[in-house]
Amino acid sequence: MTSKKSTSKKKSPNQLDKWWQKTTIYQIYPRSFADSNRDGVGDIPGIISKLDYLQDLGFETIWISPLYKSPQMDHGYDVSDYYSIAPEYGTIKDAEKLIKEVHKRGMKIVFDMVMNHTSIEHDWFIQSRSSRDNPKRDWYIWKDGRGKNKPPNNWSSFVTPKAWHYDSNTDQWYLASFLDFQPDLNYYNPEVKKAMFDVLRFWLKKGVDGFRLDIFHAIYKDKYFRDNPFRFKYIVSENDHDGYFQSRVHTVNHPNNFAFAKELRSVLDEFDGDRFAVGEVAGDDHIIKRYLGEKKMA
Repeated sequence: MTSKKSTSKKKSPNQLDKWWQKTTIYQIYPRSFADSNRDGVGDIPGIISKLDYLQDLGFETIWISPLYKSPQMDHGYDVSDYYSIAPEYGTIKDAEKLIKEVHKRGMKIVFDMVMNHTSIEHDWFIQSRSSRDNPKRDWYIWKDGRGKNKPPNNWSSFVTPKAWHYDSNTDQWYLASFLDFQPDLNYYNPEVKKAMFDVLRFWLKKGVDGFRLDIFHAIYKDKYFRDNPFRFKYIVSENDHDGYFQSRVHTVNHPNNFAFAKELRSVLDEFDGDRFAVGEVAGDDHIIKRYLGEKKMA
């Protein structure tokens, strides 16, 4: 009898044996893609009606921009409930049907997942901003200012020169790496991490094949809240997120992000079917590579 050792073939490091390494992906923005009931807004039944068309074009995977309940102040990237579907798009039943119809055709489906921040209308933030001693207070990033009308430090958001926003109700500032209605979650709080991993599990159980992780390189920030150093660069670009005259050394690609990527990978590995995650990250090649590899995001 031939031993397994003598018959096994060593895989080439360049061998593409994962579905996500060789698939073709079509991104869908639900609001404008296909409107099934002619109310002027795209919806999930509309997406389902176009699956055969997308497959005929040669696409094997669809990536859906956020479908979750949201005030839609930033195209759904301001989530108010991760467990509900935006009513203008449909229902949970519609989402479940979409996943089944995609798989029926031998295709894959990837959901956009916004983990860095929520909407100010999310119940977590409503509780968090209600008082300093609320149990959800530490679910977001709150700090005292440096003085009257002075934010805690010099951090800028990715789209405006300021990342801190004053809340008169509790006389503190909250951090928002994008816009003021998108407060950042505090991943130094283990309850936050568990809550968001449970969100992933919820959708993985429903059959989602993976996630595109929005602004993943900003999940963790410097817990000492040190100022970002000056850099002579104002405009933020796709591959270089420094801007507004600062280098984001304390707010982007924090060392804890790489450990977090491993933890997230372990959540995906709880499920069969070779689940997939790709993070939105920017930086030098040697930094990007730290997110990749065995037991990491991809």
